[in-house]
Amino acid sequence: MLPSPGADPADANCIRRDVMIDFDLSAEQVMLRQTVREFAEAEIAPVAIELDEKEEFSTDLTKKMADLGLFGIFVDEKYGGSGMDYLSYIIAIEEVARVDGSQAATVAAGNSLGIGPIYYFGSEKQKNEWLPGLCSGESLASFGLTEPEAGSDAGDSRTTAKLEEGQWVINGSKIFITNSTSPMARICTVQAVTGMRAAGKRKEISCILVPHGTDGFEYKKMRGKMMWRSSDTGELYFDDCRVPEENLLGLRGEGFHQMLKTLDNGRLAIAAMGLGGAQGAYEMALKYGQERVQFGHPIATFQAISFMLADMATEIEAARCLLYKACKLKDQGKPFSKQAAMAKLYCSEVMGRVVDKAVQIHGGYGLMREYNVERFYRDYKLLTIGEGTSEVQRMVIARSIGCFNV
Repeated sequence: MLPSPGADPADANCIRRDVMIDFDLSAEQVMLRQTVREFAEAEIAPVAIELDEKEEFSTDLTKKMADLGLFGIFVDEKYGGSGMDYLSYIIAIEEVARVDGSQAATVAAGNSLGIGPIYYFGSEKQKNEWLPGLCSGESLASFGLTEPEAGSDAGDSRTTAKLEEGQWVINGSKIFITNSTSPMARICTVQAVTGMRAAGKRKEISCILVPHGTDGFEYKKMRGKMMWRSSDTGELYFDDCRVPEENLLGLRGEGFHQMLKTLDNGRLAIAAMGLGGAQGAYEMALKYGQERVQFGHPIATFQAISFMLADMATEIEAARCLLYKACKLKDQGKPFSKQAAMAKLYCSEVMGRVVDKAVQIHGGYGLMREYNVERFYRDYKLLTIGEGTSEVQRMVIARSIGCFNV
């Protein structure tokens, strides 16, 4: 299990620490990092390539990650969570992503997109009904946002929900939904149009909880992905799907606001995946560069290679500082939307630059599937698309600094 918020950190000084990375972390957070790192290297690393090749979601690994306490890290203990801060959650995601993006995606989506909306916007009844099972790893939740015709323009959702005799009748479809089709999937928060506002000129959007097994709710696993091949991604279909009126999350018409808040939180997790993935690829490249001998010397001693590694290390450190600052703002209850967009944009694109250099340093071996760096090279691409593309992040940042008010 993860160290609890009140755990005795007596052993923390024995943990090897990089001062540049951990100078402002608590002893509990240092212990958390080490615990998750050891787990990822012992349990995930040995099977990551095989699961990727088979495009197989691992229920066994997911339950082990749940047993470690990786689901519900930021959730209050009264609902079955660990009661830690958001930075601790981000550190955990970072360490899983350092080894495998697919398993990090399962944890990130399970928390930010699955648990998050229920925890932040749900009623006490909804929280008590769903959060204990989600935090324990008995079940997984998903967030039904993206549609075939509504990607970056999430406000143009075509899925509808009409209130009839005390039930929401949902029709429509969703696509690219993580944690939505595995045997552990139990519930989905569905964004739907529940009416019109402003004299019919603006859609009223709400979020509704739809349990798996509900009549009219079907789903299909998506295969043939380039990246995150061992995470679970699905298409969802709603055909006169009926759920009770009380399954509404929060108030009617608050769905767009809930979605934006969920994406702000989720962007921090995607940023952590970029940061962790970059760290993992950098470490692979550094190790390879120190061991690979050409012209009688380790290639890491050549200026061209050493400068690549120096640039990688520098960008990773800058990315970590940006992400951790955003997390601290959230933990302090301060506005963090701009910093979340910056962190997501920068960390995801840093991973792209780092993995590109890492493959270059590996040479021909970097193109072979038996080397983890090949998988990292594929996995990074989704980070510049999911939770809002890099272009959308730049729009968010530009708006926050006043570019559209000139």
